[in-house]
Amino acid sequence: MAQKHTQAETRTQTQATAPRGTIDGALRLLDYWATAYRRTWKGSVVSSFVTPLLYVLAMGVLLGGFVEADPDTLEGATSYLAFVVPGMIAAQSMTLVFGEVTYPVMGMIKWNRTYYAMTAGPLGVEHVILAHLGFVAFRVAVSAAVFLAVVAPFGVHEAWWGVLLAFPVQVLIGLAFAAPIYAFSAGLKSESAFSLVFRLGMIPLFLFSGAFFPVSNLDQPLESLAVITPLWHGVDLTRMLTLGTLELGPALVHVAYLGALVVLGWWWAQRRLQRRMVV
Repeated sequence: MAQKHTQAETRTQTQATAPRGTIDGALRLLDYWATAYRRTWKGSVVSSFVTPLLYVLAMGVLLGGFVEADPDTLEGATSYLAFVVPGMIAAQSMTLVFGEVTYPVMGMIKWNRTYYAMTAGPLGVEHVILAHLGFVAFRVAVSAAVFLAVVAPFGVHEAWWGVLLAFPVQVLIGLAFAAPIYAFSAGLKSESAFSLVFRLGMIPLFLFSGAFFPVSNLDQPLESLAVITPLWHGVDLTRMLTLGTLELGPALVHVAYLGALVVLGWWWAQRRLQRRMVV
């Protein structure tokens, strides 16, 4: 009788501490991610803020001073600087994500096994994933906000409303990359594949997705390949917003494409991490 009573009490306590939903469970990990960020934010200043600004100065101001092109060839931008800045903002949202959901995810599974500690109680895999992706979205949001503010004095923003809309778009771009890459990282047994992810994934996307030049300058097969990449959709949408040349139809296509990647990545991440941690 006493054993049954103890078991009943245990079930009651477990039910009482169980999260009431996925968001509630993720919020319980807020202290962990806040503490981690307080301890590491100084190390992200250069990669998040200084490096992209130097890219803008080098590519947009210095190199852009030698580029004379008609706005029709720069997708409506009045200068090469105005053309390259939105591309750099979107590219920054992507590159930041690669660093946040590759080795860190592997470490929390394989090396320091933080995920196992997080799920030792009432929290589940879905709570861990949402909390981690939420932290990534926060990192992207902070970086994008600073980037948009820093380049404003250069006179590259043509529409204030477009800049306001471009901010949440950066978060969407970040999550569109974060969710699938997180899922890929969660199922890996070795970190050796990450070198290929960076070399054959991030770098080609960074260079050939319309951030530095219109993809129409590429050969037809390469152009067709470029316009189906997530970064091209993010760059084109960001550029339309900051230049005030928004077209509703293409913009909705961009949002739907990036949103679909978030949903599919979320579904895949749950499956991959669950299998990885069980094994």
